[in-house]
Amino acid sequence: MKKELQQKIQQLKQEKDIAILAHSYQSVDILEIADQTGDSFKLSVVAKDMPQSTVVLCGVRFMAETVKILSPQKTVLLANADAGCPMAEQMDKDLVEQLKAAYPGYTVAAYINTTAELKTVCDVCVTSSSAVKILSAMPEKDILFIPDKNLGSFIQKQLPEKNIVLWDGYCPVHNAVTIDECKAAISLHPNAKVLMHPELPAEVLKFADVIGSTADIIRYALDSEEDCIIGTENAVRNYLAQMRPDKQFYLLSKGLICPDMRMTTLTDVYHAMLGQGGQKICLDEEVRLKAKHAIDEMIRLGR
Repeated sequence: MKKELQQKIQQLKQEKDIAILAHSYQSVDILEIADQTGDSFKLSVVAKDMPQSTVVLCGVRFMAETVKILSPQKTVLLANADAGCPMAEQMDKDLVEQLKAAYPGYTVAAYINTTAELKTVCDVCVTSSSAVKILSAMPEKDILFIPDKNLGSFIQKQLPEKNIVLWDGYCPVHNAVTIDECKAAISLHPNAKVLMHPELPAEVLKFADVIGSTADIIRYALDSEEDCIIGTENAVRNYLAQMRPDKQFYLLSKGLICPDMRMTTLTDVYHAMLGQGGQKICLDEEVRLKAKHAIDEMIRLGR
């Protein structure tokens, strides 16, 4: 049934002028029918140049919003309307305004894992792969970083010359990984390289051989010859195991499973393409333009 449904989806893509974007945390059966895969920012950027008039995003809401921010002329559909991001939704616009009042003169840098509304009151966005480069390129010294304290702590260590204030936000899935889990995984696989995402807690990152974004982890794991312990969402381990069956990929923690990312199914994608499910992403033009400013700054500084 999976292959049959995948074939129907491929046919609908041609009939309805639809492109499918899938985040790397999606299941393998969804990655197989995607036109583009990758992290949230990569997907939003490549969507701009795709010829299709409609995009179905297999991921979570803030990712679909980012696609719409950069491609307002396209119809953007979130395959599963209930797929949100707890970290992106931990803060609201009013809370950011309160923090700005408490730290006057500070530049607000937001992780891309934030809602469109939140981006409207931020000065610049960053991704996990570009955060250090972008904050280093900023002339401002005083920076309020939101919402992820773990990524923020990682940046702080790389940029001691900056005065970075953190908020107590985090990804509930990554933040739950413990030191004991790291020690256990390393003990079981002492010759494997340990690859970790900077959304993991600082005390856990001390055990990493490589710290990087999802794309960085995938790239390193595919190119290296060593076996690897994967310290991010377990879907990445499944993808790597399929791409490099000659190597062993181990889980850092069995708890690294994002329930929101796992919501989306092939059936959801199919129904969204038929107009029988999912959700069309609509943004007020003023909100879109204000949110786009923070993303444009990220692109400018990232150069």
